[in-house]
Amino acid sequence: MAQKRVHIKEEFYCLSCFDPLKYPVTIPCGHNFCINCIKTHWEEEEEKGIHSCPQCRKTFNPGFSEKTTPLTDVVELLKKIKLQAVLADNCHAGSEYVACDFCTGSKMKAISFCFVCSAFYCEGHVHSHNDDPPLKRNKVLKPSKNLQKNICSQHDEAIDFFCRTDQKFICSHCLMNEHRGHHTVSAATERSQRQRELEEIQEKIQQGIQDREKDVKLLKLEVDSINHSADKTVENCEVIFSKLIRLIQEKSSYVKQQIRSQQETEVSRVKELQEKLEQEITELKKKEAELKQLLNTEDHNQFLHSYPSLSALSESTHSPSINIRPLRHFEDVTAAVSELRDNLQDILRDTWKNISLTITEQKALLSEPEPELEPNSRDGFLKYACEITFDPNTAHGELSLSEGNRKVTYNLNVYGYRIPDIPSRFNKCEQVLSRESLTGRCYWEVEWTDPVVTVAVAYKNIRRVDNGSQSRFGYNDRSWALDCFQNGSLFTITNGANLGFWHNNARTPTSGSMSSRIGVYLDHSAGILSFYDVSETMTLLHRVQTTFTQPLHAGVMLHYYNDTAEFCQLK
Repeated sequence: MAQKRVHIKEEFYCLSCFDPLKYPVTIPCGHNFCINCIKTHWEEEEEKGIHSCPQCRKTFNPGFSEKTTPLTDVVELLKKIKLQAVLADNCHAGSEYVACDFCTGSKMKAISFCFVCSAFYCEGHVHSHNDDPPLKRNKVLKPSKNLQKNICSQHDEAIDFFCRTDQKFICSHCLMNEHRGHHTVSAATERSQRQRELEEIQEKIQQGIQDREKDVKLLKLEVDSINHSADKTVENCEVIFSKLIRLIQEKSSYVKQQIRSQQETEVSRVKELQEKLEQEITELKKKEAELKQLLNTEDHNQFLHSYPSLSALSESTHSPSINIRPLRHFEDVTAAVSELRDNLQDILRDTWKNISLTITEQKALLSEPEPELEPNSRDGFLKYACEITFDPNTAHGELSLSEGNRKVTYNLNVYGYRIPDIPSRFNKCEQVLSRESLTGRCYWEVEWTDPVVTVAVAYKNIRRVDNGSQSRFGYNDRSWALDCFQNGSLFTITNGANLGFWHNNARTPTSGSMSSRIGVYLDHSAGILSFYDVSETMTLLHRVQTTFTQPLHAGVMLHYYNDTAEFCQLK
């Protein structure tokens, strides 16, 4: 179907610039020009003192021209009509590209749009347009289905500029009038800047995609690791519990066997005695009958003759007394087994919580962050506060406990406290562990008297009996210790060690003054251990990032006589 064409007559073109008339004026010879075109021409002739027509060369008095407002309106109207017709034709093209207006039959893809001619040109027809000198100067745009957006709705001119002041696209007419004096740039310049901004955003997005893809891979690996670890742990736990069950069953069978064996022995012994007594009863009854017969005889001679043999029976009739114990034959065994049950229940109660916490606190890569350090950040730590006490069974012999086992004192007067000595007690270093094991997220505070104290955490299997220093907090791979001192003073401990943070016999120096209270934050599953100076604000003294393989116990080591340290009550 042929496209509907709208043409502008030659009378409505400027004879100087060959574009549709802009603010047309008619000179005395009858020719029409754009007002700017004729002014430019006459300014060039100013030295001659005359004005001539660029078309017919007739001369006139200087300054004579006539603006034709109706002609201007007609030109603008025709331009709008033609542009709308072109846009209307192309908005129904039904293809992905704009068709050439000059192709017959199969339409070729347009590569240019002439704003003056209001026509689209394909690659073949655009050459004839560009080779025509009058048309060569026309404003050419790239074809687009959304061409209307590239044309100023107020002036029907191509939008070539961007006003940064008003943040809007404008044409050259807008630039010279209502946007005069504004910060304006070409649309290409604005596009270039905006494109650079978008490219930077694109790079960030691409980097974000790469980072997240990497994280997704890590999370997939973590899922595999979690599954593998869980399966292996379930398998190991089944083996361990099966062994425990089998051990209990074996002990149950052993106790049952021992009871039955002892039962058989005791019953056999009692029955043997019973049979002996029954035999004696039979013999005694026989002799009783003989005595009864003799007592009933009337023959004095026969009585006296038989008397010696029968009277001797009285000597053998005495039976030793049998002491029967109260009926509690195996009740003691029941009591012993009950005691074993109670002990096992106590162990399960103390350790099962740790097992449950260890399971529930397992995380992948996304662990909860440490509380933020703000002026009142101690409140963030206090939600993880835990009540812990010292374990008397681990305390060195010269340490005494008080305040419900929350306070420890270095006191020579309690030396005899460690007698008899037990393997769970530290025999060389004046230190003590907490009774409670620590997993998950925990926070506690230690307050001490000057000059120095060691605050630590350790595995339960840390060495206790030691002739060297392997049992000391921080001097092995089973403990982490911070030597704390007050007033910014540096001390040398008895064995010559400098103060600082210690782990596996390696020292990390610390500096700065401390108050008399230290806060300790532990995130067991995340492997975070942090020490804080607690005063009006909290100051980080040292942080450890590692992997904990066992539940931890809080520990304290004292260095000078009469020094004390105490687990603070936080709840």
